[in-house]
Amino acid sequence: MTPLDELAKLISEKGRKILVAQNPVDLRTLQGENSVFILQLPEGSSAAGGRAGGFGERRLSKLYCFHYAEGACRKLYEVDSPEKLERFDLPYHAAGTPVILPDGSETVISGVIDPEFVESYKQIA
Repeated sequence: MTPLDELAKLISEKGRKILVAQNPVDLRTLQGENSVFILQLPEGSSAAGGRAGGFGERRLSKLYCFHYAEGACRKLYEVDSPEKLERFDLPYHAAGTPVILPDGSETVISGVIDPEFVESYKQIA
């Protein structure tokens, strides 16, 4: 599976996840430059974007990092170590974020387009 295929599959498959990207995600032509993180949440978790009254879990089960530029997509890394995952903060402001898949179809995923958040993730990795 190519990195682009893996990224598209992670975005479109069912499951609890949050996308964090530097720029809006358009996987048709991979024009421009973009860093894309997929944060997988534990199934059954209520940690989609906030905690009701301060309660609930805000942890990750896995994190994937992809980068694309000039028509090429690369998978930089994936993290599943609990010690490393707890260093990554979940965005509190995740909302429905449109993503254009390689076939031109559009899907909506919980996420944020936030260059500063991406930079904070790059510092951790």
